[in-house]
Amino acid sequence: MGDPESLPDDPAFLKEMITQLHQELQSSYRRQEQLQHQIDVLARRLFGRRSERIDPNQLALGLGELGPFLPAPAEEDEEPEDDPPPPKRRRRGHGRKRLPEDLPRQRVTHEPPEDERQCRGCGGALTRIGEEVKEQLEYVPASFYVLETVRGKWACRHCEEGVVTAAAPPQPIEKGLPGPGLLAHVVVSKYADHLPLARQTGIFARHGIELSRSTLCDWVGRAAELAAPVVSEMRRDLLASKVIHTDDTPVPVLDRNREKTRTARLWVYLGDRGHPNTVFDFTPDRSRDGPATFLKGYAGYLQADAYSVYDGIYAGGLVSEVACMAHARRKFYDARESDPARAFTALAFVRQLYQIEARARDLPADQRAAMRQRHAVPVLDGFALWIQRESSRVLPKSPLGEAITYAQLQWQALRRYTEDGDLSIDNNAAERALRAVAVGRKNWIFAGSDEGGRRAAILYSLIASARRHGLDPYAYLRDLFERLPTHPHDRLAELTPAAWAQALRQPAEAAA
Repeated sequence: MGDPESLPDDPAFLKEMITQLHQELQSSYRRQEQLQHQIDVLARRLFGRRSERIDPNQLALGLGELGPFLPAPAEEDEEPEDDPPPPKRRRRGHGRKRLPEDLPRQRVTHEPPEDERQCRGCGGALTRIGEEVKEQLEYVPASFYVLETVRGKWACRHCEEGVVTAAAPPQPIEKGLPGPGLLAHVVVSKYADHLPLARQTGIFARHGIELSRSTLCDWVGRAAELAAPVVSEMRRDLLASKVIHTDDTPVPVLDRNREKTRTARLWVYLGDRGHPNTVFDFTPDRSRDGPATFLKGYAGYLQADAYSVYDGIYAGGLVSEVACMAHARRKFYDARESDPARAFTALAFVRQLYQIEARARDLPADQRAAMRQRHAVPVLDGFALWIQRESSRVLPKSPLGEAITYAQLQWQALRRYTEDGDLSIDNNAAERALRAVAVGRKNWIFAGSDEGGRRAAILYSLIASARRHGLDPYAYLRDLFERLPTHPHDRLAELTPAAWAQALRQPAEAAA
């Protein structure tokens, strides 16, 4: 093939060879485009900014293409719709924020020396007429103290028998060194502040406290074991939700039988407003058994990505699939380099949908559903027509072709949010809940075992739910570890973050 002299003289055979070479070249070009697209996407995820903001001037390129696919504007003589205007964005204040009023304050007063308290004009004595106060934020490092639990011993002076000793109060770790506050601090430092236990041992050593990493690891395990029934109660309440959001993220796990780590998963499940729990679950792999087991008996809406593990859950008929518009948008966003005109047209459709959501955000559920039916459904109908037209004009394996195929396969689930005002247009809430795991994973690198992953799921559940309710995770966990040893097992619902937050709000509501 490399020597021109060896080519055959038959024109028909030469034409067939040229056609074959052309097809191979085109296939090679398509494969090169796919690989370059994958490299660009991975590079952006690793090194680029995570936001998917678009230059308005570029987005204007796609807005002009929407006209044929959207309904005509209403006639002037029709009654105007009383939809609320788009919410105004709150501008962030400039300058330094005031320090909280409830912080303790220590006054240090400075006065001019005696020789400067005379008037330079007449020589008379100066009188103090006021003061200038400057606030400066100071810090005192955390400190340890030893809590001595004294148990009185009583005996009979006459027979010197029948010694009575006060019962030892229950502790979060029986015969263990840490009190509830220290145990809560270790857990929060690891799972909220992303400080691995090895780093915590160094911090404790600076205070003169020698604690090994294995000791802290044992404390974390005991804390998770103690709190597991509370998380089980949170899961029970979560499964009563009308809508559940879920997502998962990979977690490397150390495997003693292999030379490298294997990939397990942490799944997050978010209950609705009536059941505001955020519960994590750990599985050794990404099989469908994990979600199927966790969601056993659930009936309602499930909002997730297009991963096939959920198909069996939807097949039962009790769970309705709600897809994520942000996932669909991301695929069109990734295609903007290879096919900018059509990618920006798709993004313009999605932008209109999110603008409608911004106007409906603060409405009651029934009014939100009505607004979606009136405004979002026509946009979705136009978007569907555009997708159908472009699907026959684009290469299926191109970035835009894959985005269109994804949208077509998920279309009914993508538009399901318009059927009920309690549904969301995307699954961003679940993705945000997983950020804590993603940040922590950069510090602790991998889980030591499957058991370590299960412990992490329990403690992540408590901390994420506490944050969801605006609680200080340390204050909540300290109180939880103090109360759990003596709390009745049939009243565990009183100890969940949702119940704890409600108990804090009751005095304020009563005072109001």
